[in-house]
Amino acid sequence: MIKLVSWEDFCAELQQDFKLFIFILGVFCLFRVGFIAVMHSFLSESVTLSDIAAAMYYGFRISLKSAGLMVLLPLICCTGLRPVVTWKKLGHIRLYLGILYVTLLSFLFQARIPYYQEFRMAFNQLLFNTLNDDVTAIVHTVTEQYNLPVRVFLAAATAFILCKLLKRWLASKTYAFPRFSKWYQNIALRAVLLIIIYQLTIFVRFGGSMTYAYNIDWENSGITKDQLLNEAILDDVQALYRAYVLHERVCSSTGLDMDPGRLADYGGYLAERPVQSANLDDFLRKKVVAGTNSPPRQVFLIIGESYANWPLLPQYSNLNIANGLKNIIAQDDAAYVNNFLPNGMSTISGVMGVITGLAEANLYLNYLPESYREPYATALAPQMKRLGYTADFWYAGPASWEKVRDFTLAQGFESFYGMGDFASDGGNVWGCDDYYLYKAVLGHVQNDKPGFHVILTVSNHSPYTVDLAKEGFDPAIVTAGLPESLKNDQELIKKLGHFWYADKMLAQFVKEAREQYPDSLFVIVGDHADRVNIEPNPPLFERYAIPFVVYGKGITKESLPEQAAGSHINVTPTLVELVAPGGFEYYSLGHSLTKGNQFGINYGFWITPGYMGKADSEYTEPHLLKTGLVPPDQDTIRQEVDSARAISWWRIKYGKQLKL
Repeated sequence: MIKLVSWEDFCAELQQDFKLFIFILGVFCLFRVGFIAVMHSFLSESVTLSDIAAAMYYGFRISLKSAGLMVLLPLICCTGLRPVVTWKKLGHIRLYLGILYVTLLSFLFQARIPYYQEFRMAFNQLLFNTLNDDVTAIVHTVTEQYNLPVRVFLAAATAFILCKLLKRWLASKTYAFPRFSKWYQNIALRAVLLIIIYQLTIFVRFGGSMTYAYNIDWENSGITKDQLLNEAILDDVQALYRAYVLHERVCSSTGLDMDPGRLADYGGYLAERPVQSANLDDFLRKKVVAGTNSPPRQVFLIIGESYANWPLLPQYSNLNIANGLKNIIAQDDAAYVNNFLPNGMSTISGVMGVITGLAEANLYLNYLPESYREPYATALAPQMKRLGYTADFWYAGPASWEKVRDFTLAQGFESFYGMGDFASDGGNVWGCDDYYLYKAVLGHVQNDKPGFHVILTVSNHSPYTVDLAKEGFDPAIVTAGLPESLKNDQELIKKLGHFWYADKMLAQFVKEAREQYPDSLFVIVGDHADRVNIEPNPPLFERYAIPFVVYGKGITKESLPEQAAGSHINVTPTLVELVAPGGFEYYSLGHSLTKGNQFGINYGFWITPGYMGKADSEYTEPHLLKTGLVPPDQDTIRQEVDSARAISWWRIKYGKQLKL
């Protein structure tokens, strides 16, 4: 029977949903404590009580989202329908759903333990491979090795106890909603209640925060220095969601529609010489011609978040947001290439291009098995290690983001340092402010042995939370260079202020590091552009180009020819040619900028000195025109783009052999 019911009944149902929310949140926290306790032998020796407390705190926050999601259905079915449905047993739906949730969580908790013992993760995309595997063998292994009957019994017993407690908890007293004598007082009180509910919904949605700036999710939750604690932060709902997302990413990695029979032709074009081999890596082998007998002792490769090239152009000099890098470029021992493209449209694509030396080919290589079998021959870290350098990777964000820790270590880096590995007191959902990252690097590097240090920043990224006033940013220095229509655009000024901050911290780090380690080399490159522009419809060059700068020992203005052009796949050969001795053998897809490479490609564009165009069409735009420059012909563009993409795609997807 449908009939309007009282506000008091509605509020009683709302209290029941809140009690279910509290109970499920408590179950998540209980299982988190249990997981850490049962798996304590996997904790590293350096873990402290503060690390465990941090894991519990961030776990509580992320479980707010999971509990809120699980309560959403009973909220709709019970509280949502109560104003129009008088069925007395409507609340039973809530109880039955609660019992279902608690039972599932109990069994997932028992499944998580052996899963972590096997994969060191609390569920990942390999779950979806189960039906493609030998199911009988899997069941037998789980039964024998992980005591399946015992785990089923423990899960059932846990679920039984928790369901009993849930039933008693939901049967506990609810409180009557206050009623006043004045009608407008009742209306006001109800309005206040609805506002509180709305604010609580936002608080839960963003995981214990009222804004996206401090939102927490599975990609940025790995804030501790311990793998087990980072996995404990994720409850089973979040871990399963991560598994689903990663599975979808891998499934979408269909790559390119290409003819495998042409691989040898593509490889020969890149090699610029005849190669008779069935090993794809042989086409990528190169030798240093000149080289150096006096390499730098410390090499710093800085990948600047959203550090675009356009603020360095003369027409934007009045903005004053890139003066730090400009001053570096002006030094006698610095060289700069502005005809340079990122590997992809995102940070992870850029990082993959720098770390592996392979071109963007529509593959999530940081999630594919081939990337974890061994480092690619073109990977940067192993080749620097062959030159005598230790290799470490520094990231201002959490180690869990895009599997960056696992991937960099798999690709040859000896150490990884993320946000949870050093002190910081400022940042947002993506990581700490650049100041703390650079400070940690300076405090860690030892000059007793050669070192190669890759540094990935995050501050120049939305939601833009750096305290610019505290950092000394004066908006007037930016507004002086803005057109009249934008002088009062506070959001744009804030974004430009963050570019200014990132540039300031970069220049400050380079200065301090050069003083501390005079015998050093700095390589500075952006991860991508296409985030902020002054022009509403900027040319391709202003929208997508990033800077490439080398500075320090052994560098002169002539180190990089003025007409050089490239992309992230040219970083490895350029760096190796600058620090390796003559005759050193290395592997790279791209060619060194020191040798005057004049063509760069990425996921959708190509660039040469003076021209830029779309890789999959004939669209071309001129930029920085100088006399005597002509655009490349379409056959050259197609050959350059297809060769780099095809070789990268095959190497990532199928490995070294030219034939399956």
